[in-house]
Amino acid sequence: MGSSQSIRVAVVQAESPPTLELDLVKAEQLAMDAAAKGAELIAFPETWLPGYPAWLDVCRDVALWDSEPVKRVFERHAAGSVDVSGESGKRLAAIAAAAQATVAFGVVERVSSGPGRGTLYNSLLTYGPDGALLNHHRKLVPTYTERLLWGVGDAVGLRSVDAPGARIGGLICWEHWMPLARQALHQSGEDIHIAAWPAALETHHLASRHYAFEGRCFVLVAASVMRASALPAELEPHPDRVKAPDQWVLRGGSAVIAPDGTYIALPVYEREETIVADLDLGAVRRESMTLDVGGHYSRPDCFDFAVKPTPRRER
Repeated sequence: MGSSQSIRVAVVQAESPPTLELDLVKAEQLAMDAAAKGAELIAFPETWLPGYPAWLDVCRDVALWDSEPVKRVFERHAAGSVDVSGESGKRLAAIAAAAQATVAFGVVERVSSGPGRGTLYNSLLTYGPDGALLNHHRKLVPTYTERLLWGVGDAVGLRSVDAPGARIGGLICWEHWMPLARQALHQSGEDIHIAAWPAALETHHLASRHYAFEGRCFVLVAASVMRASALPAELEPHPDRVKAPDQWVLRGGSAVIAPDGTYIALPVYEREETIVADLDLGAVRRESMTLDVGGHYSRPDCFDFAVKPTPRRER
């Protein structure tokens, strides 16, 4: 890979509208705006469609057994999820095709038929510029209270894929602290890694910068913004965590990181912004001279590593 090869990328940081239909409309607008600026790869945050359930962390009594208000909120959360093989999935594919870009969407996915019907997953869907679904990754382990909502994922999408201009991979949130998940992606040969978060604060940036340094790849930190006024009306915000309706409960923190762990675009907080950056892909090769954990630094004579082909509940 020569140092003259470059790619323009965009990281979308935006508030999610209250319904999936409005989410899809806004996603198309944001993707087309990024494409108009020349972006060839566009990344959206974790579960941006239909929005990260921040109420799990900042509202009272969300884990109470048989709570009618919580069940109503969950019903709405499930109704706003994405059916990858259904109309909402087709809309996402059409957005990537219209933008003529590789687009990674963080979604709440709903299995629509067959085994596991109705199960929700935290998923990262990567579409090519022709609208083809290049990769479908489900978060391996929902974190803490997220387990009230989502099922455990699988290893089917634990890989990087060839896209025009670069090889693309991604992990979701706390997967960046799972050493073996990281190694699986490193060995798949990423040029650009999408680190999808609900919001990216200091520890999340430590993980993202470490990932870039360890994997010798670019990292797109994709994070959301959300105000307390968007929390479900059925639930009571915890007074120690929410002081006012205009308070940011998700502060953003989107950024772009180079293969040496330094920032190309510094984190952006508490506003909507699409970050656009040009990446010199030659840096991936240059930085791998000293460290390549999927190559000359992997020592296969000393260590065995394999990803188990766990079965997937088909959508």
